[in-house]
Amino acid sequence: MFRKVFFTLFFFFFTVCEAKLPEIIPRDVKIKIEEILKAHATYKYLTPQLMERTLRNFLEELDPTKTYLLESEIEAWMNPTEETLKESLDNFKTTDFSVFSDIYTVMGSAVERRGLLEKEMAQKELPSEVKSDEFKDLKWACTPEELQTRLLRIKALQLEACDRLGEESRERFMARLSKRRALNEAEILGATPEDRSRVILSHILKATTASLDSHTNYFTPMEANQFMIQVQQRLFGIGAQLRDNLDGLSVVRILENSPASISNKLKINDRIIAVNNEPIVGYDISDAVEMIRGEKGTPVLLTILRETMEEDKKAVEKLDIELIRNEVVLEESRLESSFEPYGDGVIAHLRLFSFYQDQKSSSSSDIRKILEQTKRDHKLKGVILDLRSNAGGLLTQAVGVTGLFINKGVVVSIKDSNGKVQHLREVDGKPSWDGPLLVLVNQASASAAEIVSQTLQDYGRALVIGDAHTFGKGTFQTFTLDPVNNPKVNPQGEYKVTRGRYYTVSGKSPQLTGVQSDIEIPGILSQLEIGEKYAKFPLENDEIEPHFDDDLSDISPFHRLQLGPMYRYNLQAKLTMLEPYAENLTKNSQLRIESNKNYQNFLKELSKKNFDSESVDLFSQTDLQLAESINVMKDLIFLMSTEK
Repeated sequence: MFRKVFFTLFFFFFTVCEAKLPEIIPRDVKIKIEEILKAHATYKYLTPQLMERTLRNFLEELDPTKTYLLESEIEAWMNPTEETLKESLDNFKTTDFSVFSDIYTVMGSAVERRGLLEKEMAQKELPSEVKSDEFKDLKWACTPEELQTRLLRIKALQLEACDRLGEESRERFMARLSKRRALNEAEILGATPEDRSRVILSHILKATTASLDSHTNYFTPMEANQFMIQVQQRLFGIGAQLRDNLDGLSVVRILENSPASISNKLKINDRIIAVNNEPIVGYDISDAVEMIRGEKGTPVLLTILRETMEEDKKAVEKLDIELIRNEVVLEESRLESSFEPYGDGVIAHLRLFSFYQDQKSSSSSDIRKILEQTKRDHKLKGVILDLRSNAGGLLTQAVGVTGLFINKGVVVSIKDSNGKVQHLREVDGKPSWDGPLLVLVNQASASAAEIVSQTLQDYGRALVIGDAHTFGKGTFQTFTLDPVNNPKVNPQGEYKVTRGRYYTVSGKSPQLTGVQSDIEIPGILSQLEIGEKYAKFPLENDEIEPHFDDDLSDISPFHRLQLGPMYRYNLQAKLTMLEPYAENLTKNSQLRIESNKNYQNFLKELSKKNFDSESVDLFSQTDLQLAESINVMKDLIFLMSTEK
């Protein structure tokens, strides 16, 4: 049974560790997959296409770094024949997973070969000037020689970090790497026939669920516990999000009000190579992350490498940084507000990081308070609702925030796996602001953020500005894990499944396409290939009928009779008041950007192929995208007041 529905999008910045093996047998795999298919938005049974995806996923589950298997020995499963797919599907129905056992046997031989290659490599000279970028989007090696070359280059990258650490001999470092590899291989191969069976079955579940779409997943018990941390949005650590670069863990983000932020010692792009004087190069990232986490109030010593500039040349500095662990709330600051003076009043900038709600507050109530207080203290002339990098949250709060700017009406519609459509409405009819409104988005604005921006755009209530489009997540998931009412993890594992799509009042879904901006103002993420369309197996986009004229057809006749007259009074109309200004606003913005040398240098940096968004400092410490958005708002206020 599904226990609770969460309408949110989570971004994982570290991979979870290999879990305690789930207590499953072949029959359990069949039952779980049938449950997931029954609930899934699109797929109701396994097809040859899904089986082909599953076989490929299974190979990548076993060898994610592509440092064991060769292309020739897995060709039959990477490009299976119709006969192979049919046989695999037929066997699946009878819990005969022999095709996966065959792959597993090949993996066992690959592990043995890897051991021989490692012995040969001990006598070989390592290459120089190896970059971590080489190992992105790898393909399977064709020959043992090519595989060995790849392994040598990885080892060279790791040894470079070891040399910079300077506290451990190469021999000891290599011995530790070999031990880590042996432990990982032992986990893959299993100690007993029962363990091997559980490993295979858990990877089958992972591979099959991942073949359905990018948000349907199976979690082993330990992975489910890690997922609980994400759902509950709190843990004890330093508040840094990390990325594994093979030669250490790069800091890609620092959470506000965290130990890393408050101390101001750790910086973006610092590379952690040791924790409490224990080198972590070569560790699985999840194991390294666990070393960094710990009890509240305890110290953790990080050894980092930091790139600096000395006489116009890059240099690398090694530093030891001590941080005191504390509770880290992953949602950061939920809402920030600021004001830009303009004429005889102010422009309000409201930065909403997530759509939240607890016993004390919610995103909609907090924004309403700010708007009401601002109107008491100042002459409010315009509002910029900033949803950049807002990854979503509670669907009810998306409705509530939208309701702050419209009268009454449909905000979002949900179509489930059975094709049933349900509408979520704003029924209060008491908007807090009915004046000039801009919604600022970027390519990381997703899920609930896309609902709000597209609904306000649909009604003509706001202009959407920022990156060309948003993330494009128009699906919702249900979880078998309830972190509030029943947090105990099932020993067989847990799963989440995509149940359906959501649509705004126009009947459009942001799935794949995202919300299209009315005025494009490029920001730091605008050149990156991020979004649902880059996911492995995204669901397609579709549409339903518009519901501007809401007939309440999805609710019972009795409630329709009770709610109808009161609800339909002062229903939000589809407005056109902002359309006449869009062309002039766009022209003015483009002229400002083109004549702004700082902005042009910023865009030039973004266009570089090796651009990494976290490594680019904002020019002159100014949020150029926001600054231009404020200029657009000033233009809008001026044009509207002139017409009046």
